[in-house]
Amino acid sequence: MRLDAYLSQYVGEHSRSEWRRLLDAGSVMLNGQMTKPATRLSAGDRLALLPIAPHAVLEPDPTIPVDVLYEDEVLVVINKPTGLVVHPAPGHENGTLVHGLLARFPELRDPSGQMRPGIVHRLDKDTSGLMIVAKTTEAVGTLQRQMQQGRIRKRYRLLVAGTIEEEQGIIDVPIGRDRFNRQRMAVRPDGRPARTEFRVLDRLPGYTYVDAGLPTGRTHQLRVHFTHIGHPVAGDQTYGRRRGPAGLRRQFVHSRELTLTPPKSGKERTFAVELPTDLASVLLTLQAERGVAGRRASL
Repeated sequence: MRLDAYLSQYVGEHSRSEWRRLLDAGSVMLNGQMTKPATRLSAGDRLALLPIAPHAVLEPDPTIPVDVLYEDEVLVVINKPTGLVVHPAPGHENGTLVHGLLARFPELRDPSGQMRPGIVHRLDKDTSGLMIVAKTTEAVGTLQRQMQQGRIRKRYRLLVAGTIEEEQGIIDVPIGRDRFNRQRMAVRPDGRPARTEFRVLDRLPGYTYVDAGLPTGRTHQLRVHFTHIGHPVAGDQTYGRRRGPAGLRRQFVHSRELTLTPPKSGKERTFAVELPTDLASVLLTLQAERGVAGRRASL
């Protein structure tokens, strides 16, 4: 077989075209030597896969949408659509936001081979809304320090199952990797500190619409915390284990508001984006159902 065909069929991880790029970058050795994708393999040949330089497979993709809300010399604030993975990971080597960012902002390409150039924080694939991208290594460090110091404030809109009786509340329990499923997070006494502050915006048939802030930013924090208090996020297939309201095709989480201090100007700014159409329509449907139920109850 050709070497590139063998790698894509039996080793996996990358497509045939990606393996070609890795071969050209010297990440695969055949019998101790660099070789070409078209080289034919023979019985007894020895392959060595060297540590892969991720930038070798990060090809800019101008077809990936990048909705820019703000841009200066070192900072970009974007509105991420749902369904878009932020950076390459196993099973999502292509078609990520990073590929789109590299096409829009070539200066983000990092010769060290980072798989998430410029990404200061990420959103889950099915979460929409505001994200920060830094154009320089220095800006990444500055913004990450702001985040660690609590100077970057993020607010989300969520629809959660059941009725939350309190008008507002705080969920302050640590989060760590689930011991039985490494793809999930869980509340754990030995986890990292995690704090969620929320207030109720509306109570709807079977659900509560909330605004939540994150002084900390752990993986899946909102989804884990609201499941912990018995109100999983609507449409969450990982933690919710129940169907969402009619018309909901993903988890109802939207990164609505972001407050930060751009490194260049030094003046605090707040950005906000409204609910995307798919989530807004679900909310309107539930509000309409509540209106009908109210009229019936008054008869």
